[in-house]
Amino acid sequence: MTNPFENRAVSLSGPTQDILPVTPNDAADLSDVAVALYAETGGSIAFVTASGQSRTVSVSDFSILPVGVQRVLATGTTASGIHAFMVS
Repeated sequence: MTNPFENRAVSLSGPTQDILPVTPNDAADLSDVAVALYAETGGSIAFVTASGQSRTVSVSDFSILPVGVQRVLATGTTASGIHAFMVS
């Protein structure tokens, strides 16, 4: 099988290396900072940005939120099926 990512440098402007399911948690950060979030079912997403700011945004079904995220908070998050786009 050919792997098109094999000799490619990791880039914030290119496709991500992986997408991981997120369980919102008020106390624990993601394993790495995500470059974006994807929500299957719309609602509110409360999160802490890569720069440490707390934000809450409303998203519709099947939305991509292109912002660096270090934590998705349980309190205030009503969207579901959240996944983190990871570059590493």
